[in-house]
Amino acid sequence: MLSAFTNCLKIPELRSRIFFTLGLIVVARIGAHIPLPGLNTLKLEAFFNSISQTGGASVFGMFNMFVGGALQNGAVFALGIMPYISASIILQLMTAVVPTLARLAQEGEIGRQKITQYTRYLTIVVGLIQSILISIAFVKSPDTILQGYDINQFGSLILIGHTEFIIFSTILLTTGTLILMWLGEQITQRGIGNGISLLITVGIVDRAPQAFIQAWQMFHQPVGTEGAGSFGAPQALFLVILFFTVIACIVYITQGQRKIPVQYAKRVVGRKIYEGRSSYMPLKVNYTGVMPVIFASAILMFPQQIFQYLYMLTGVSFFESLSRALTHGETWFYVLYALLIFGFSFFWVSIMFKPLQIADDLKKNGGYIPGVRPGEPTAKFLDFVMTRLTLAGAIFLTLVAIFPDMMSSALNIPYSISAFFGGTGTLICVGVMLDTMRQIETFLLQRHYDGFLRKGRIRGRSPSAGTLAIDTSELRNLKAIWWPLGTILAIGIVSWLLRFVLN
Repeated sequence: MLSAFTNCLKIPELRSRIFFTLGLIVVARIGAHIPLPGLNTLKLEAFFNSISQTGGASVFGMFNMFVGGALQNGAVFALGIMPYISASIILQLMTAVVPTLARLAQEGEIGRQKITQYTRYLTIVVGLIQSILISIAFVKSPDTILQGYDINQFGSLILIGHTEFIIFSTILLTTGTLILMWLGEQITQRGIGNGISLLITVGIVDRAPQAFIQAWQMFHQPVGTEGAGSFGAPQALFLVILFFTVIACIVYITQGQRKIPVQYAKRVVGRKIYEGRSSYMPLKVNYTGVMPVIFASAILMFPQQIFQYLYMLTGVSFFESLSRALTHGETWFYVLYALLIFGFSFFWVSIMFKPLQIADDLKKNGGYIPGVRPGEPTAKFLDFVMTRLTLAGAIFLTLVAIFPDMMSSALNIPYSISAFFGGTGTLICVGVMLDTMRQIETFLLQRHYDGFLRKGRIRGRSPSAGTLAIDTSELRNLKAIWWPLGTILAIGIVSWLLRFVLN
């Protein structure tokens, strides 16, 4: 695997794509630390630190993790790329019900470009709405957007006039989202990997150093303090094993698929004769990816806020009870969370997976599933198989989504640490990393280099002793490449140390 990383820097095109991607990621992280004018970021950070120390978790705490702490910093990139994700989801759902969009989706590259243009326009609308709501919440009632925020304890967040702050923050937050959208598209076109997904992944991974420091402090508490001596070497070893076990399970389920055998009959088209061949149709166990978890989180966020507003307006305690019941950590929250994940899993499969269309395409191309008649029986068979796979995938998503909360309450550790043992963030990170490594390995195999894995169904060329000797000796010719990498690493380490020293 180490030689594969070295070989990545030997291919000029791949090397330029990697450096281009790293450069734009640095730009995105810089924007996540530029504060909004007129916002007291010290009080905002103090509030989030109090949440992480008590182990509490909230919807907006999860949102802060997705944007890489930009919301905690009160930065211009506080919305992150989430408005673009919301616009993409809305357009995908509308494509299934609006005939005009459905026809555009079937028109090939031109139709996809048109839908992408609509997505950008919708991103501006969603970004403006979210920017206005967040700005007004910061000014009038921070506790509605930051669950548990007490003005008497932390004070007001605004340092300038309220009207000026709302105008400035709305413009800057929307502009920050558009800049991130542009950076993501540039990474996808000229870099490596999916740009939008990489920006979300980097934002999630950015919280890892802070979680590591909290974990270190948890195992090295001074004598006499609360919890001192409760965490030792056995617990640390257990957490390490549990972490790798969770990652392995996520990779296993993410890559898992059911292979449906397909047989193609011999065909004569004009003067050409196509021989019969055997193939298979891969049906993924987790066909929906992480979308049901995102949907469920977004849906549950709105009722809790609505009931909170109704209680503030009317003073009726019933609305307050409903709002508390839907708060992150309550029993009813997890019950509805699991039901929504199951519902959206089957809903997403019903929209994206079309058994009748697949059966018709197989019949037109002379393909059939052995033991199943072509046409409607094939469609029923595929629907039956996909239903069972979706059930297994929904159970897996539910367990992974709830596992960090269960772990936090059972082991009494901060949620910022347990969040890396599952949940939406870990699902996204694992999926994006696998996709990026797959793209890099494609470049390596096309240039006759070894990939990341020498064992498996897809292999690079067989290595020999001479080949390995050439790989190690050519490291001396890569000084011009190591210098910029070392500079970026040094700047990152110094910035990280200064951040914690100054705080």
